[in-house]
Amino acid sequence: MAEYTSEPIVSVRCVRHVYGDRTEVDICGLDFEIYPGERVAILGPNGCGKTTLLKHILGMLEPVDGDVRVFGLNPAREFDRLVGRIGVVLQNVDEQILGPTVFDDVAFTPRNLAMPREEVTRRVGDVLAALEIEKLAGKVVHYVSGGEKRLVALAGALVTSPELLVLDEPLEWLDPAARERVISYLRELNEARGTTLVFATHEVAAARELATRGYLMKAGGELGAAGPMPAVLARADLAEYNLITYEEEYRVR
Repeated sequence: MAEYTSEPIVSVRCVRHVYGDRTEVDICGLDFEIYPGERVAILGPNGCGKTTLLKHILGMLEPVDGDVRVFGLNPAREFDRLVGRIGVVLQNVDEQILGPTVFDDVAFTPRNLAMPREEVTRRVGDVLAALEIEKLAGKVVHYVSGGEKRLVALAGALVTSPELLVLDEPLEWLDPAARERVISYLRELNEARGTTLVFATHEVAAARELATRGYLMKAGGELGAAGPMPAVLARADLAEYNLITYEEEYRVR
């Protein structure tokens, strides 16, 4: 691993989670760390534990064993101290859509942070324009397309200018133009503002285009490799990790 001059803002040490149906997921093999300003991909097949890892980072799950720290805090017990510092896009965006209209949904967090009305309006307008979905502002959010919902969820994640973005399959269901727009915007946020990104994907191109560093996760939750993204991808056996290319993803839809 490269030498870092600061402490990690995310640290996950060999966690074990037991779901209600007694299914166990052990995320181990390597310590998982994210440092300020990185763009980190968790690359692995569907069902390997990527979402479980992200939900521990978000405090949505608490491990039976192991340790999780985000900005030095236990996110499962202290997430109220992290609100506004973390932006989130879940894989199933319907789980996080709350507002009756697109504008209301994107405005939800800044309103709950008691930002002035004018500031909320400005922030929502800016992020909708940046993602080129301002025309959706007045639409009922549950009636827009799957790709548009993902853009709305991303707008809601970005509206507070978070220090850390946690994204689960952020490019899923996006058409090629929207996909390129999102990749460009996230890279710009990272390079211009230092926003840290961690995202889960099973698609090689997403990791190659967006991540500076990555982890490979095998079925069962084992973190099998880590390092600069080009080096990690060079080591990845697509069949072993059940990974797919962008072209394959589009062909199966």
